[in-house]
Amino acid sequence: MKNFFKEKLVTPILDLLKQGITPEKISLSIAFGFILGVFPMIGTTVILCAIATFIFRLNIIAVQIINYVVYPLQFILLIPFIQIGLKIFQVNDFEISLEMIYEIIKTDTPNFFKTFEITQSMKNLTMAYLYGIVAWSLSMPIFIPIFYYGLTPILRKFPIQKKIEE
Repeated sequence: MKNFFKEKLVTPILDLLKQGITPEKISLSIAFGFILGVFPMIGTTVILCAIATFIFRLNIIAVQIINYVVYPLQFILLIPFIQIGLKIFQVNDFEISLEMIYEIIKTDTPNFFKTFEITQSMKNLTMAYLYGIVAWSLSMPIFIPIFYYGLTPILRKFPIQKKIEE
C-alpha cells in the first residue's frame, strides 16, 4: 500500500514540482481533484475534473491523479452526502443504499436506453443524487481552502526546478 501511494501519488506530484509548476498551482489542483473526485454522482468525476482544469487553468495531471486516488472515497461518501441532503430537505421517508444504487444502475439504466422509459427506481436514484449534490455543494467551499492552504506550505518545502524556456 505504501508503494502504491508513493508510485501513484507522491512521485508524480514531486515530478510536477521539478518541472516548474508552482506549489500553489499544484495545491489548488489537488484540492479540486479531491473535491470533484468525491462528487456524489457515479461516473461523472473525470468529466468534471476536465472541465475544472479548463475553467480554472489547473494542472490536469495533478487533478486526475487525485481523482484516481480518491475514487474509493466517492463510494464511501456517497450515502453520507445523500443522508445529509435528506436532512437539509427534511425528508424522512426516503431509503437508499449502495446496493440499491448498484442494482438500479445495473438493471434500469440499460433498459432506459432500450425503451426510454424512466422507472420509479431511476426517479428515486435521481432524487438521491440531487440530495447528495446539494450536501456536496455546501461542503465544497469549505474544503477547497482547507486543502489549498494546508498543502501549499508543505509543497513549498520541496525543491523546485525552474522550467527551461526555449
